[in-house]
Amino acid sequence: MEAFVGSVVDELEGMLAPGQVDVREAALRRYAVDQAPVIDFHLPLAVVFPQSVADVQAVVRSCAARGVAVVARGAGTGVSGGAHATRNCIVMSLERMDHILALNPDDETAVVEPGVVNAVLNEAAAVHGLMYAPDPASFRTSTIGGNVATNAGGLRCAKYGVTRDSVLALDVVLADGSLLHTGHQTFKGVAGYDLTGLFVGSEGTLGIVVGITVRLKYLPHEVHTVAAFYPDFRVAAAGVLAVGKARVQPAIMELLDGGTLAQLDDIHGSNLTARGGSLLLVQTDGFGAEAEAEVVRRVLRSGGAVVTAEANAEAERLVELRRHSRGAEVDDEYRVGEDVAVPRSRLVDYVGELENMAARHNVNLKVVAHAGDGNLHPTFWIERDGQGVDAGAMERLQRALDESITAALDMGGTITGEHGVGQYKLRWLGQEQPEPLRQLQRRIKDLFDPEGILNPGKAILP
Repeated sequence: MEAFVGSVVDELEGMLAPGQVDVREAALRRYAVDQAPVIDFHLPLAVVFPQSVADVQAVVRSCAARGVAVVARGAGTGVSGGAHATRNCIVMSLERMDHILALNPDDETAVVEPGVVNAVLNEAAAVHGLMYAPDPASFRTSTIGGNVATNAGGLRCAKYGVTRDSVLALDVVLADGSLLHTGHQTFKGVAGYDLTGLFVGSEGTLGIVVGITVRLKYLPHEVHTVAAFYPDFRVAAAGVLAVGKARVQPAIMELLDGGTLAQLDDIHGSNLTARGGSLLLVQTDGFGAEAEAEVVRRVLRSGGAVVTAEANAEAERLVELRRHSRGAEVDDEYRVGEDVAVPRSRLVDYVGELENMAARHNVNLKVVAHAGDGNLHPTFWIERDGQGVDAGAMERLQRALDESITAALDMGGTITGEHGVGQYKLRWLGQEQPEPLRQLQRRIKDLFDPEGILNPGKAILP
C-alpha cells in the first residue's frame, strides 16, 4: 500500500507546479473535513490545488489510472459532509481557480471558475447594476463551485430561487479526465436532456465542475426591511402564511426563534429578546418595495405582531445578524443543525412538533428558517463539560434528530432543502427515496463514474 500511495503522490508532484501538492499533516487535517459532524475520519493522501482546467484533468487521469478517489472541495463551508475525505483519496481544492472569466452586462451573464467567492461575483456585478441572486448565509466565504455542488439556497430564495435557477451552463471534468460542456448562453434552451440541471446538486459525484455560466439579475432599485416581533415561533410562522395570502412576494422571509435571538444577543450585544420571543424578518425589493412593505406591515400587525418601521441601518443590521444565526459553533456529535423543508402550510405544525420532541427528549433546540419557501434549520444540542456527556444524553439527541426527519417527511417534506445529503444524511435518505429511485440514481452514477472514484460514499445510497 505504501508503494501505491507514493506512486500517485509522486506523479502528482511531478506533473504540478511546486506548492500545488501538499502532504503536510496540518494541511491534510485541515482539508480532511468540512463543517459537518464527522462519521468516519480519514486523512487524504494529499491535497492538490489545481490552477487550471488542464491541472484538474491531469489529476483526475492520474487518479483514475490507479483507482484513487478524488474529493473535490470549495471553501469547506458545507455542513453535510460532502467534502469529507474518504479512505485513500486525493482532496482537490479548487480555491485557486478563482477568476471571473467574463461578465456581460448586456446579456446579464457571467462565466466564472469554481473558486470564485459568491460575494466577489456580486461585487463585480454590482458595478453594472446587476447581482448574482443565490444568497447563502456564507456568501462572503463560500464559492460558486461549492454552491453548484449542493444546489445552495440562501436568504433570497423566496423570490429568486436556488442555485440551479441561476446556472445556464457548466464545464465539467468527467471521471476519465475528459472535458464536457453542458447548457447554453441563453436564458432559454431545451435541446436534449438537462444535463446542467443534473450536475447542479450532484455533490461532485458525477464530475468536477471547472467552469460555470450564470444568469445575473437586476440589482434592486430599493430595499425595505420589516421586522415583526412575536411572542412565540408558532404565531410568527402563521404570519408567513398571512403575507402569502396578501399576494406579496418578498425577496427575504426569515424566521428566528427565541433561542436564536438569545444567542445573537449574547454574541453581538443586541437586545432582540427584549423585543419579543420570535422574529419574522421580511425584505421587499424593487421599484414597488415600499408599497409591498406597507402591505406586509399591515398584515403582520393584524396578526398580533409588534412591527417596527426600521431605519436603513437597523434593517441592514437585522439581516446581517440573521446571516450569523448559526453562531460560531461547528456541528459535531453534541450539536447538530438540520436542513429540512416542509410545505409552507405545515410550518406551524412542524414547529410545534419540533418543540414537543425537544421537550420529550430533554434536549436543547433553536430554529431559524427560510420561511418563504418552508426551509427550516432546527439545531438540537446537549450540554457538555470537560468530561463530555453520558451515553443516555447522546441517545436522546439522536432520537430527537431521527424524529425531526420523520416528522418532516410525514408532512410531505424533505430531509435536505439546500445543504445536500453529503455523508451525514445518508442515514435518512432511504426514508425519502424508494428503492426503484435509488437504483436509477446508482445507474446514473455508474454511467458517469464507472470506477466510482468521484466523491465516493456521498449523496446517494450504495
